[in-house]
Order: sequence, then structure tokens, then C-alpha cells
Amino acid sequence: MSVHGAAAAVTAAGAAPPPGPLLLGVRHHGPGSARAVLAALEAHGPSVLLVEGPPEAGAVVGLAAHEEMRPPVALLAHAADDPGRAAFWPLAGFSPEWVAVRWALEHGVPVRFFDLPAAHTLAPGGGGGEENEEGRAGEPRPDPLRVLAETAGHDDPERWWEDVVEHRGVPPARTAGGRPAGPYAPFTALADAMTALRDAYEGASGTPSGGAGHRRDAVREAHMRLRLREACGEFGDDRVAVVCGAWHVPALTVRTTAAADRRLLRGLPKVRTEITWVPWTNERLARRSGYGAGITSPGWYGHLFAAPDRPLERWMAEAARLLREESRAGAPASPAHVIEAVRLADALAALRGRPLPGLAETLDAVRAVLCEGSDLPLALVHDRLVVGDVLGTVPPDAPAVPLQRDLARLQRSLRLGPEARERELDLDLREENAAARSRLLHRLRLLGVDWGEPVRGRSGGTGTFREAWRLRWRPELSVRIAEAGVWGTTVAAAAGARAEALAREAVSLADTTELAERCLLAGLGEALPAVMRALADRAALDADVGHLAQALPALVRSVRYGDVRGTDAAALREVAEGIAERVCVGLPPACAGLGAAGAAGMRGHVDAVHRAVVLLAREDLLTRWRSVLRSLAGRDRAPGVPGLLRGRCVRLLLDDGRLSGDEAARLMGLALSPGAPPVDAAGWIEGFLADGGTLLVHDERLLALVDGWLAGIPEEAFTGVLPLLRRTFAAYEPGVRRTVGELVRRGTRVPGGAAAAWEAVPGFGEEPDPERACAVLPTLRLLLGERTEGAGRGGAEGEEVTGR
Repeated sequence: MSVHGAAAAVTAAGAAPPPGPLLLGVRHHGPGSARAVLAALEAHGPSVLLVEGPPEAGAVVGLAAHEEMRPPVALLAHAADDPGRAAFWPLAGFSPEWVAVRWALEHGVPVRFFDLPAAHTLAPGGGGGEENEEGRAGEPRPDPLRVLAETAGHDDPERWWEDVVEHRGVPPARTAGGRPAGPYAPFTALADAMTALRDAYEGASGTPSGGAGHRRDAVREAHMRLRLREACGEFGDDRVAVVCGAWHVPALTVRTTAAADRRLLRGLPKVRTEITWVPWTNERLARRSGYGAGITSPGWYGHLFAAPDRPLERWMAEAARLLREESRAGAPASPAHVIEAVRLADALAALRGRPLPGLAETLDAVRAVLCEGSDLPLALVHDRLVVGDVLGTVPPDAPAVPLQRDLARLQRSLRLGPEARERELDLDLREENAAARSRLLHRLRLLGVDWGEPVRGRSGGTGTFREAWRLRWRPELSVRIAEAGVWGTTVAAAAGARAEALAREAVSLADTTELAERCLLAGLGEALPAVMRALADRAALDADVGHLAQALPALVRSVRYGDVRGTDAAALREVAEGIAERVCVGLPPACAGLGAAGAAGMRGHVDAVHRAVVLLAREDLLTRWRSVLRSLAGRDRAPGVPGLLRGRCVRLLLDDGRLSGDEAARLMGLALSPGAPPVDAAGWIEGFLADGGTLLVHDERLLALVDGWLAGIPEEAFTGVLPLLRRTFAAYEPGVRRTVGELVRRGTRVPGGAAAAWEAVPGFGEEPDPERACAVLPTLRLLLGERTEGAGRGGAEGEEVTGR
């Protein structure tokens, strides 16, 4: 049969049962295939069922009938000595394999998986597992669905498949003679289509083993034929049913000898494996992975399979419910809207020549009627209903590494179950349960299991009593847990062992200090001594001021975490104070002679050390640090120090109240004097005015100095200074830039009392207006929660507020 004839036969096959084994070729994760498989098994009643999948799964297939097993789930096989070498075989509730397995278990029919064993596919050089089948480099196999759809004159294979398979039976399919099609009809048609396609494909390739993909298929199919022969010899040809990908059906009927098949399997690499069930998600089903047949709409297909009747009406009602619940403004999702959306979907299907509305028509109707043409609510419908956020479950007695069992126990005790949907978690560390949750999440991150990601901005900064997390469980985390099992049998023990190993492997002081911080966050007191020894050794040997300055902030945060979490951080404080003292000694010579890039990096270190020393709150250390800043701030006392660093030190002292405004103005005047190189002066301005321009808004003396310096820069030097100034002022908020511009336009007071000519600008006066200033007092009191009596009084009260 030609490919053209095979494509037409998919919808017009006869109803006679095929001779020999019942070969049910399916599309993986196809609800139409699942319904057809169920009907064929009910009609045939086989004595044994062979399913595409690793034979090792026979040890755990019985769990598929467990009441706590809810798809989507996946078989996970991994190398016993290297859990990172793993493969998944995912199954949804509408997967034909899952439906067939459940039918067999319910009817007492033995189930055998007959694909190539995972022991071979996971061995080095064995070709990998099913997880990566679709994405193998150099795989020449065509997409059978696309070829058949194009042959039938369709440009969309998914739409074609929906029309000829997924909508089959609604209304009931019939043969070309008008009789109802039997339960075997779709499988006969698909087998003929795949035979024609493989004949054309393999004929063009030369031989079935002409490429890497061909060779792997040949090996897999040889193993399938051997297991099929065994089952037929044991139960009889007509008592065997096979569920596998439609692509493989022609290979199971080809006439070969058992000896020839065994030769193909001879010498395959092998490794010891373990297998279990793990939860899966709809989002992962939507990827092109697992059986090489990812689907883009698992939620939609699940609905088509599960809906007892009127699937379109039921889906529209669910979409309306979702939009009503999630829309703050109240979505137009009344029963009348649902009725109109169903009518529109039916009309679109008729206009497009489709037997029933498909996903495209349904979404077009939802967008037009329920979403009022907006794609924003439609994205919510797509994520929740078309793809879905379902996370499957497996029974607790499924095989698992001890670490996985301990994690499951902790999840239950802390009431922190995994979810496929991303969610935010706010923790108050003063509460026992919240603190335990925080420790668990931090321990898992140490083990490489990134179930949760800290959200720094939401927690109000590090080292506080609150933490914010973003949680989302992904199936691949099961592999990470299996890999982490080498470190211990419990989460706490494994995280501690991993921390000690990281301490031995750390190559820099910054890495070690970060590890110490993570140990405190995770509550790993037993691992902390080993980390502290490594930290002390590296701190003693590292003389680079930049490295010391980079390590100090993490140490100080760790000291604060110790205070917040009730952990003894005395050893950390001692190391932190020692590093701070060494920075005080080494910083001045380290700042001399730096280029532009080095000065920019050192400025970041100075800022970080300043914050850390203030947080340490040791008065003598703080006094010593401020003395270092003073020595760097004066040009006469810090020869060779870049203007960027001198200006930054002046700003830090001014913000701390350790430098008067007059002294800051004097130092600025020196830095901006005519004898100073323009580039160095621009660097001083950048360091001093960084982190906002409010100083220029509120201190006209400083603004006048900057303005006067800019006006006096020689024309030939101005071009070189301009990029530095742009970088400085571009960091300001738009409102600050606008205010500074208005002040310059108005005119500024120069030091010494003389004033520039004032230009009349609306909203600006030469002196404050107390009466107008007092008009904001009632609103100010409301914001501060104070009494409002006496609001509007001027004079002394206005002066008092202004003084504040």
C-alpha cells in the first residue's frame, strides 16, 4: 500500500479481528488511542499483555493499581552506582499504555514490558534512555504524524490527528460501507500506514540500520520480537496483546529468525539499575520527551479522555469558572457567555470543515467571548486548562532511596507538600514550623535539590526574621534526590556531609564564607566546625584585600543569621572581626595606583566592608574603620588614590554623621579645584554622588561647587569627562534629575554668601513659605498615625516641622 492509500485508510478500516497476536500500535499520550486500546482489549480478552517499556518495570507494575497512584506518573530507572544516569517513561491518565496496564491489573492479566532493558540503555555507550529519544543528534527518523497529515493534504498534524482519531466515535466511526467500525479498525489502518511509511523511509535510507537512529531501533525491535515469541510460545499467538508505538508495529511482523535477533543484542554494554515510580507533571508532558511524543496540550487531552459526554460544553464551563475565580475585576463568564462560546466554537469548526471543534476553535471562542479579545486571561486558561498544573502521586511504599523517604516524612510533618504550580511561601522564622521549613529548603539547596528559590526582595533583606521562597516541584528533582543519596540517609545528615565536602573542595575565601553562611541558614551545626577550620585556614593564607573584602559581608550576614535563628555564631564573629581588622590595615596601600577598572571594583569592596563593619557593631573596630576612611578622603594624606575612592570615602563619612557639611564642602572644593585633573575630579563626583542625587537637591553649596566646576572645565577636557558625568547622573531617579535641573536653571548660591541671579521659575521661591508648608501637616499626621488637632497652625509649629 502506498503512503497516500495508508493515510486515507486511517478513517476507513474494516472491523475484522486480525490473525495472530493483537498488535495495538498507538500514539503515546493520545486519548483517542487510549479509548481504542480499551475497546480492543475488552473485545479481545488476551491472556497476557506486552507493553513498550523497560522489562525492569515488571517489579513495580503492580503499584499501578494502588489507590494512591494517580497519574501523571513516570517510571524512573537509574544506574545504581551513578543515579545521574537516569531515564523516565512518563504516563498520563489518557496514555494508552497506562489504560492497558490498568485494564490488565483489574482483570488479572499478567503485564510484561518488552522493550530493551534499562540495563542496556543506561550503560555508558548504550544510547541513553527514553527521556532523550526525541532529541538525539543525528536521528533521521521522520515524524510519522506529519508525513501522514501532509500526505492527506493537511498542514497541521495535530489538527489532522484530532479529526481522524481523537474525535473518532463522536459520532461513532463507520466503515466505507456504512457499517460501524470494529474495535480493531484504527489499529489495522495505522499498521498499514506505518508499513507504507517505513517501506518508503527505509528504502530511501538504504537499509534499516543505515544510521544511528536506525541501529538503535533495530536493536530495540529485535528485543521486542524475542519477547513476543516467548509470550506466543507460552500463551498462544491469538492470546497475546501488544501495546507499543505505531512505528514499531511493522517491525514486529517482519519475518526474521530468533538467532538473527540475538546477534543484534550480542555484546551490548550493561549496568546494574534500579527502578521506581515518581510523580510527573502536565508541564513536563508538554515537552518533546518521554516516548518521543510530547504533547502541547495534556490538560485538554485529559479532559477529552475523562469527560463522560459533551466535552466542549464541560470545558467551556470549567474555563468560565477559572476566569471568575482568578479575575479580580470579575470576568464576563456567565452561563450566557458559556452558551455563546460553545456556539461560536461549533460555527468555527463548520467554517473550517472540521467534524467537531478542536482546541484551536475552542481557544478562539474563549478569547472572543470569555476574554473579550484579550490574550492575558487566555494565557491563564492555557496554563491551567490546556496544559494544566497537575502533579501526580505515588504510594508511599513505592521503592525509593532512604533520603527520598526521609524527605517525604519531613514534607508530611511540616505540611509542605510538593506542587507543580509555582507558589510563594512567606516564613516568619520566629515560628517553630516556619524555621523548620526554612532549614529543610536550605538543606535541599545544599544537596542540589532546588525545590525552593529564595526571593530576597520579598523578605525585607537578608538576616531578618522573615524569608520569602518561590516553590515549584519538578520531576527531575527525583533524580537529584537519588544522586544526593550518596551523602546520607536523611536530609540533615546528607546536607552536613555535603557541606564538609564542599569545604574541603572550596578554592577561594569567598566560596568558604558563602558556605559558612549556608550552613547557618540550614542549621547544620555539626558541619560548621569543619567549615570554620577551612575558613580560618584560607583567611590566614589570603593576603589579597579584595578577597578579604569580598568575603567579609557573607560572614557578617552569617553572624546576624546566628542571632536570628538562635545559633551560636561566636566563632564566625571572631573570624569576621579578624578579617575586618586586616582590611583596615591593607586597604590604604591597596587603593594606591589603581586604574579606572580597579578603582570601580575597589569602590564596591569599600561599600561592602563599610556595611559589614557597621553591622558588627564593635565600637573600637568601627572607630578604626572610620579613621581609614578619613585617611583615604584627603588628597594630601592619600597620594595616588583615585578620585572615585576619595569621593566615596567622603560620602560614607558624611552619611554616618562623622563629617560636617562644611568639611565635605571643603574637600569637594579641593577635589574640584582648577589644578585637579578633570578626569580625576569627575571620578570624585561619581564616588561622592553615587546612590542618588538628593545631596545636590538639599545642599545648594555642593550643587554650586559642582556647577562652578563644570562651567570651568576647558573645552578640550570636557569631552573626556562627559561619559563619567553621564554615568553618574543617569543613575538618578527622573524626579531627582528634574529637580536638579530646575535648581540649576533657577540659579544657585555660591559659597561665601553671594547669590546668582534668581530666575522666576514656577514652584520655586528664594525662601521657604511657612504658611504653604504647614498645609501638608494634616496629611502628614494621618500618614504618621498622629492626632490631627492643631493642624494648619503656622509659625512655630511650621518651623518645628521644617526643622525635623
